[in-house]
Amino acid sequence: MALKVESSSRTSKWKYRVFVSFRGKDTRDGFTEHLYAALQRQRIQTFRENNNEELRTSTVISDQQLLLAIVILSPNYANSTSCLDELRKIVESKGSSGMILPVFYGVDPFDVRHQKGTFAEAFRKHEERFNGDKEKVQKWRDALKFVAQLRGCSSQHR
Repeated sequence: MALKVESSSRTSKWKYRVFVSFRGKDTRDGFTEHLYAALQRQRIQTFRENNNEELRTSTVISDQQLLLAIVILSPNYANSTSCLDELRKIVESKGSSGMILPVFYGVDPFDVRHQKGTFAEAFRKHEERFNGDKEKVQKWRDALKFVAQLRGCSSQHR
């Protein structure tokens, strides 16, 4: 995959060119680290959350300081309410512009779209935990469905 994002900051209105959303447990020390390093080598301003940057992450997404969001959907992505909140904010801010690139890392896009497999189990737990806030869970489901319908990259071989 060739990802070309202009890196000139002279006319940039974005603080970050690329935002990477991922489940650290699944991809932080492997795929995500390699992707981040490759973007840095190309001098592309990239934001990726570190464990202590949750508030900053929310600000970056909400203030629309980014051009492109890369969402790395992995087996445990939907287990994380932080990832799901992040995804919902990404879809709300970038969904209409189409500036979201999903990467299906170790998961089938069909399973993400229809919340099967590990995604079904994660949502079963969320529905139990957030029984009084069904709207929150539905927004997470809708954000996943939206992203899973976008063209992206997959590590699955058919």
